[in-house]
Amino acid sequence: MFQEKASANCLNIVTTSTEDGAFQKKGHSARVLSPEEAEKLAKDQVLVSEFKQLKLEKEAQKNWDLFYKRNSTNFFKDRHWTTREFQELKACREFADQKLTILEAGCGVGNCLFPLLEEDMNIFAYACDFSPRAVDYVKKNALYNTERCKVFQCDLTKDDLLDNIPADSVDVVTLIFVLSAIHPDKMHLVLRNIYKVLKPGKCVLFRDYGLYDHAMLRFKSGSKLGENFYVRQDGTRSYFFTEEFLSQLFKAEGYEQVVNEYVQRETVNRKEDLHVPRVFLQSKFQKPFSET
Repeated sequence: MFQEKASANCLNIVTTSTEDGAFQKKGHSARVLSPEEAEKLAKDQVLVSEFKQLKLEKEAQKNWDLFYKRNSTNFFKDRHWTTREFQELKACREFADQKLTILEAGCGVGNCLFPLLEEDMNIFAYACDFSPRAVDYVKKNALYNTERCKVFQCDLTKDDLLDNIPADSVDVVTLIFVLSAIHPDKMHLVLRNIYKVLKPGKCVLFRDYGLYDHAMLRFKSGSKLGENFYVRQDGTRSYFFTEEFLSQLFKAEGYEQVVNEYVQRETVNRKEDLHVPRVFLQSKFQKPFSET
């Protein structure tokens, strides 16, 4: 069930058919803050010291490894929504039983990888993660099968994907809640790396935190690293994307924009009478068929 609301600037699609019953709309309009929220963000202008920021960058891998040590495989839910939200995972086939080669960049412990492999027997997946511990959890999973996937540790900002994946060989790249954990100054290196293994005419499917997401508004004073960039108590970091920033980031590395829009959801906890505004950016960027 959905309603379409057309305007001069965008098309918003409102739906209540999500798995968790959340209210959702898609479009190009950013979330509007309440006066209280706007005041809170306006006051929070003090940045973490340069010394601590350099330390966080240096220890980024260690902090994510400790995250997985504390949480094991239990923190994130399995993502059974990827083929619903990204129909390209099926639609990009030229014929029904075509074997697809995908790359999950930043696979964590396999919460997206294994549901995809279970749902679609005609997928071979490359998958990599920054954290060696996360990669070990994937390899120890009962569903891990080296005939259907190749998993490896990789720092996408500096380790060449061509060491594990042939050039121009991947049909689809998923970049889901990954780029936000990387320093904004290094995000372009990730996209440049991915570009080398993606087939011409094929796409990167992106989903990550959007500007003014509930998580952004929950950070306490002293957590800000830069514009829309914050550090959690455990040392892991999170960036909150605007539509414009993401578009410029991909286009600067040679990609063509296909879809790039905000997904706004209001999750309701009726027991506690809480309305939680979630904001994501969901996008599709294509590698051109020919270099210009």
